[in-house]
Amino acid sequence: MSAAVLQVSDVDKRFPGVHALRGVSLTLAAGRVHALVGENGAGKSTLIKVMTGVYRPDAGTVALGGEPVFFGGPIEAQRAGISTIYQEINLVPLMSVARNLFIGREPRRFGLVDVRTMNRRAVAVLREYGLDVDTAAVARPLRALGLGAQQMVAIARAVGVEARVVVMDEPTSSLERREVVTLFEVIRRLRAKGIAVLYVSHRLDELYSICDDVTVLRDGAVVHTGALSDVDRLGLVSLMLGRDAAAVRSDGVTAFSSDHGDAVDAVDRLVLRAENIEVRHRVHGVSLAIRPGEVVGLGGLLGSGRSETAKAIAGGLRRDGGTVEVSGRRLRRDTVAAAVRAGVVLLPEDRKAEGIVPSLSVRQNIVLAALPRLSRAGLLAGRKQDEVVAYFMDRLRIKAASPDQKVAELSGGNQQKVLLARWLCLRPKVLLLDEPTRGIDVGAKAEVQRLIDELAGDGLGVLLISSELEELIEGSDRVVVLREGRAVAELAGADVTERHLMHALASEPEADGDD
Repeated sequence: MSAAVLQVSDVDKRFPGVHALRGVSLTLAAGRVHALVGENGAGKSTLIKVMTGVYRPDAGTVALGGEPVFFGGPIEAQRAGISTIYQEINLVPLMSVARNLFIGREPRRFGLVDVRTMNRRAVAVLREYGLDVDTAAVARPLRALGLGAQQMVAIARAVGVEARVVVMDEPTSSLERREVVTLFEVIRRLRAKGIAVLYVSHRLDELYSICDDVTVLRDGAVVHTGALSDVDRLGLVSLMLGRDAAAVRSDGVTAFSSDHGDAVDAVDRLVLRAENIEVRHRVHGVSLAIRPGEVVGLGGLLGSGRSETAKAIAGGLRRDGGTVEVSGRRLRRDTVAAAVRAGVVLLPEDRKAEGIVPSLSVRQNIVLAALPRLSRAGLLAGRKQDEVVAYFMDRLRIKAASPDQKVAELSGGNQQKVLLARWLCLRPKVLLLDEPTRGIDVGAKAEVQRLIDELAGDGLGVLLISSELEELIEGSDRVVVLREGRAVAELAGADVTERHLMHALASEPEADGDD
């Protein structure tokens, strides 16, 4: 057995209304690569922040080399030997590449930074990471590099600080395939040096290629830890989602009606056709189609490209390729405004960051998108606004003291309904719903599910993204399954089952033809 380098014991962490970590224990061993996996909200990021001094645990301990440690911040953790590579690149874009690489440990001469030596060392280091640079290139601002190259600089900086533990949070999210190969070579060198690596990723192929051990978090608690070789892909997916792959799904888990899908337009016409959608590093040739009255599910683990696909269709993410047609007419512009005018609207996954305007009232949030239609000669028609707000508050059963109550004061479920009302004001043809029931209570979840049924019954085309298998299976007429930004399966009719979906989630991706 390898010696323990970092030990987290019985750690608890709470935030207002959220029990983020529940008695979590984790041991990182010297010369071992330890995978940390779990769906969104499982507690992975919170655990990393506890380990690296961003948060202090409410209970439990963190020990480094057998000694309890209490870090006042990430700098203290780094000085102690814990280096972190974040998914979001935390570099300084206006500083030079070399400065970013050696920040805080620049070579000095006569008390001043020795720029020539620093640049020469930067070239040598970055060439080890597959970057073909010279002294002129490393002297330029970091922002001159591509995103993948910037990520490699961040990785090189983290590894170069004589760390005892290296934490990698989705390190390949911006990397090309050849850069991933280089990263894995670096990790193998770290392993050979006896450094402990914590590797966070949703890409199963990466986990089984490079990791020795695995810990699975779900709802802030450890549900499994042990050798990764002891768990197959299907078993790992089951642990992450909290589902028994062999169990038969019980009836009545969701509030979707048993005759869901009866309203699908019988005529072979499409309200939405997306063909070969491409978003650099994120979505690769995804195609899907939706008929009036049809709910098409978009399945996949976090990081599979579900949200990116929806945003690319709705104009919220720039497409690098592919086309979108609404009712047979191609969208000429790749913008949100063009999509909305055509009748395509997106309910985002993060309603607080990308949806509601918390300082505004329920009324203001509902009519926000429809203001041009509710005004005359540039003046707002107050009576018309009142009628629209009253109609949707009644139909969607939005519970608020009055339309003038601040939306931030409502429950999560009612905030979600306010966002739905905002888009329904526009009488859309297609609703793209990204995790519409995440983070809301059971009662509100059932109401939103019933509402999706009703909207499909009214003839709207619906794209439903959900991490909950029951919701995806019960609520969808067809399911397109994504893995690593690619569509790997499309299930329809009797094939929309837990067994087929689980196998699609855990399946091996097809090799590219040019490999």
